[in-house]
Amino acid sequence: MKIRVGIMFGGTSVEHEVSIISALQAMQSLDQDKYDATAIYLTKDRDLYIGPDIGNIEAYKDIPSLIRRSIRVIPVKENGHYMLAEYPHRFLGIKPVELDVILPVVHGTNVEDGTLMGYLKTWGIPFAGCDVTPAAVGMDKYIQKTVFADNDIPVLPCHRYTTGDYKDIDNMIKDIEEHLSYPVIVKPVNSGSSVGISVAHDRDGLTSSLDEAFTFANVILVEHAISDLQEINCSVLGDLDEAEASLCEEPFHSDEILSYEDKYLSGGKGSKNGGASKGMASVSRKIPAPISDELTERIRTLAVKAFQCLGCNGVVRFDFMIDKADGSLYLNEINTIPGSLSFYLWEPAGMPYGKLLDRLIELAMKRRRDEERVTFSFETNILSQSSLKGLKGGSKGGKA
Repeated sequence: MKIRVGIMFGGTSVEHEVSIISALQAMQSLDQDKYDATAIYLTKDRDLYIGPDIGNIEAYKDIPSLIRRSIRVIPVKENGHYMLAEYPHRFLGIKPVELDVILPVVHGTNVEDGTLMGYLKTWGIPFAGCDVTPAAVGMDKYIQKTVFADNDIPVLPCHRYTTGDYKDIDNMIKDIEEHLSYPVIVKPVNSGSSVGISVAHDRDGLTSSLDEAFTFANVILVEHAISDLQEINCSVLGDLDEAEASLCEEPFHSDEILSYEDKYLSGGKGSKNGGASKGMASVSRKIPAPISDELTERIRTLAVKAFQCLGCNGVVRFDFMIDKADGSLYLNEINTIPGSLSFYLWEPAGMPYGKLLDRLIELAMKRRRDEERVTFSFETNILSQSSLKGLKGGSKGGKA
């Protein structure tokens, strides 16, 4: 019997479209002899849709039209079975679609940051990838830095600012200039795909960078920008019990940072050529990265350590930075659901995309088995005790 997989994507995120690309790439690579796949589109209005065209990338050129001819659904659980039921229910509507596991392929805030994982966990269905806590920590660039630093993983020092600080931008700029030297890099604390990230070389540039970053987030980070930079990425696959690192890559870009355009609008059949984007698979890169064997192994070891200290699951990608001026290595950030699921880092080592997806689903089922061995409740009902009568709001006899 085939495993019934729901591939969920979209969401209220600036990376909404990137999620669609990554998800439909994955759906096309699933082994049709093993899986019965259902594409589940989470709109920017937070509604779920299924239908014949939801898995068709071309249909997303006109999303309003796609939604009109698709079926809105809600998750339900009945007798231990997980289903998507038509909403609102119609007498001659579709039969509920039953699922065994969810493969979330989402990017960015309001989805990848643990929000969707909490939703799935409340529903109760097994899902692939990181659980709520590592997903949330992995999206917050400041919190993840503190966790990595506490585990002796090298990270660049940073300064954190909020919209409250932004109200007095002159004082904030003064504080930045007192602690950091130009150039500096300014980042929204919880965005991905390089959205809102820029490098500033002077005060005017810093003002513009702050304005842009606060457009996308209420909290930002500022850190020294490495001028002579080499970026190296490495993926990790596994769970707390066992994890392995992929090959390393060096991505190439057209500016000081790897931009959204570098990632999704260039290379391969990007939008400039009229075809469907290949997502992160289309980025110009060199695999394996042109670094020494010793440095490669150090990066791979640090990646696995970072993966397990956050309690990750599934496949993630770590982005490292090398300061070529002195050879210093820093872990920049984690991507808990990387673009294209980083399949391009595993294929050269002999793991086709389909096998990577097999592993993700196996890990989701293993986590469910592990969780079933843990006690989450006691067989008791404290609400039946008479002593509750005096609690605030507990009864007519209680104090208001």
